[in-house]
Amino acid sequence: MNARRCTIHESLSRIFGYEEFRPHQQQIVETLIAGQDSFVLMPTGGGKSLCFQIPALHRDGVAIVVSPLISLMKDQVDALTQNGVAAAYYNSSLGAVEARKTLARLHAGELDLLYVSPERLASEDFLDRLRSMDIALFAIDEAHCVSQWGHDFRPEYVQLGRLRQHFPHVPMIALTATADPQTRDDIIARLGLNGAHRFFAGFDRPNIRYTVVDKHKPFDQLSAFLKTQGDNSGIVYALSRKRTEEVAAKLLDAGIAARPYHAGLPDKERERVQEAFLRDDLQVVVATVAFGMGIDKPNVRFVVHYDLPKNIESYYQETGRSGRDGLPAEALLLFGYGDIAVARGLIEKGSNVEQKRIENHKLAAMVSYAEPLTCRRRALLGYFGEQLDQDCGNCDICLNPPERFDATEDARMLLSCVFRVGQRFGMGHVIDVLRGSKNERIQSLGHNSLSTYGIGAAKGQEHWGTLGRQLVHLGYLQQDVANYSVLKLTESSRPLLKGETTLSLPRPRPKAKAPARVAKRRFTEMDYDQNIFDALRKLRKELADEANVPPYVIFGDATLAQMSAQCPSNEEELLKIAGVGQRKLERYGKVFLDLIEEFS
Repeated sequence: MNARRCTIHESLSRIFGYEEFRPHQQQIVETLIAGQDSFVLMPTGGGKSLCFQIPALHRDGVAIVVSPLISLMKDQVDALTQNGVAAAYYNSSLGAVEARKTLARLHAGELDLLYVSPERLASEDFLDRLRSMDIALFAIDEAHCVSQWGHDFRPEYVQLGRLRQHFPHVPMIALTATADPQTRDDIIARLGLNGAHRFFAGFDRPNIRYTVVDKHKPFDQLSAFLKTQGDNSGIVYALSRKRTEEVAAKLLDAGIAARPYHAGLPDKERERVQEAFLRDDLQVVVATVAFGMGIDKPNVRFVVHYDLPKNIESYYQETGRSGRDGLPAEALLLFGYGDIAVARGLIEKGSNVEQKRIENHKLAAMVSYAEPLTCRRRALLGYFGEQLDQDCGNCDICLNPPERFDATEDARMLLSCVFRVGQRFGMGHVIDVLRGSKNERIQSLGHNSLSTYGIGAAKGQEHWGTLGRQLVHLGYLQQDVANYSVLKLTESSRPLLKGETTLSLPRPRPKAKAPARVAKRRFTEMDYDQNIFDALRKLRKELADEANVPPYVIFGDATLAQMSAQCPSNEEELLKIAGVGQRKLERYGKVFLDLIEEFS
């Protein structure tokens, strides 16, 4: 089918299998086809790719798409090829013969889309090639990488600003899912998009349930959570390379198909892990932040943060890798105050004073998100300047509001004890004094004779530890990380110690409680037969293995769920299922219809 002779709605339906555009998509597509620039901020799973893929089919020439990762290029090209679109990628993964073939197709005008890395596009040799060709548009994906204010700045992206000078009349679109107002302005300025149409689809991902629990025996908490997930795919983010390996090994011992992923692994091992995950041969990847960008896998059902992320941008993007298909997903954060100290210590090792100020500010915002007494989604979206009119009803705070208690007297006890031990000891020692421990160190230091010795014996170690960490976060205590985490009083503690103010805190919840499963009906807006769905997933996996592509390239989970709910009996009915286009109907329609008929 020649898309240039069709309407954009016909392309959407026949090629991509969707009957209607999502919010903002049609306006963006029409803007690009008209030859005008666009800046697009759209949440992960919101349909950013279609915003430039359809215009690429309706404008003369080839669309050049800039992508940061080889794996992301391959996934998108595989998906386009399955839909009958002439697409290719040109990057360092190609051998000499493959590279020449791709360039030959490019020069012959056989490609609708070509995916390239920013380094490749910035080279003079490649730019010279493009000057002699008809370019439909430039698409800059993951555009936050352009900005130094962005959480994932990449110097090679900065050179993309030259595109406007070299190709002043070619429309350009910059797309990102994660950018605060300052980052957005920086992207637009660096890419020369000052006159671009700006589209903001918002940050809300209502299908994701956000849950934060106090970290306590984290592997036990992770294990309890995974038991609620069955064989669902998920990502566990950890702070260090060593921890990813330890957690992955424990999960493997527990019978869960898990592997570590971090920048210290050989390239081939990382590629093997990522490929196994994409193909549903691996259930869980335990990773550092090195894993994620470019993971275009729509059926990730959960993301667990084993440790506290450094900023809300990273947290939002990483949690957004779950539920890209719109079906229910879980985002679990294990929040430990010790993680804050580690993160601050890493930040302070930097030499750039201004950068340290920014990073500390972002860390503080992340901590503030983890400890609110209001709806998690409101706190998260508020950071990006977006407001909700009401609580979301799909986070741990909304589903189980925390109980508050008067912590004034206990706080005074702990603060007084810090003062009595001379502000020269860490949390553990202060708690031991409070609880009347008889260990040798307390005896030798004479701290068993202090007025605060034993005054907190009626309450457990956990109570005092939680209280102490909250007092650090709230600014009543300072934890000197560079000096063995010694606790010191701040000016804010004076009014509380003198009885001039009171303190109310949320009562800690049971530590190891796993979040409840999300009901499917709420977000899929349909009931579907689980047995049919499971059978369709098995068939999809077999077909994907034969075609050597990830299963979601055949059909996404949302498409299979709709098949399971509506049980189409002929090609006409199957074509009405979202995600079933003409080419996929021709390739896979019969086998899926035959399987559905077996259940009828």
